[in-house]
Amino acid sequence: MQDPDLESPVNPLPPAVVLIFLAMAGIEAALSLGEANLIGGPGAVGWRLGLIRDYGFSGQIFDWMVVNNRWPLSELQRLITFPFVHLGFAHALFGMVLLLALGKMVSEVMGQLAFVAIFVLSGIGGAVVYALLLNDPVWLAGAYPNVYGLIGGYSFVMWRHLVTTGGQQMRAFTLISLLMAIQLIWGIFFEAGTLWVAELAGFFVGFAMCFVFAPGEWTRVRDRIRRR
Repeated sequence: MQDPDLESPVNPLPPAVVLIFLAMAGIEAALSLGEANLIGGPGAVGWRLGLIRDYGFSGQIFDWMVVNNRWPLSELQRLITFPFVHLGFAHALFGMVLLLALGKMVSEVMGQLAFVAIFVLSGIGGAVVYALLLNDPVWLAGAYPNVYGLIGGYSFVMWRHLVTTGGQQMRAFTLISLLMAIQLIWGIFFEAGTLWVAELAGFFVGFAMCFVFAPGEWTRVRDRIRRR
């Protein structure tokens, strides 16, 4: 029996969350050190732009693939790699903090496989919607569409809890409403761009994925289909 005095006051993070975090943190550490001229020499200043060019997501390239019905793997991989390259240190830091907090919750409630699926598919869905709805030349980089998918998972858990307890269900969407309000206010005073489209799409993809991955949800959906 474990001595309660020796138990850690902090619950350990799920390994899947830690691995994704370390991948992001390692890339950002190298880029930030390069920009500070601590590693890589003079050429390190351009590492970030080079990685965005090679691994970021371009809506225009995706449109070209759709029009020509050509799907080279070197371009499709961008749907998975763009979350790991950020626009700057602060951009990466905030994204990684949200990843740790929300990823831990989603993993503990739904499992690590569900966490990975929601993270990856939210990023893919957000990028595809961004490409199809807009004709924006700005490249997509950073984990925010994926993180918003995890916010969708968090909102789903809150929503189900409120449904069960009879609480006000709209409270489950307080976090996403607050973030979108901040985006709106920021857009009024500054040029916010259209990347929020990918983030909001990621949220909806993450929320929808929970109907498959949340405990008991797939059985509930299957039973509803059978009753019809």
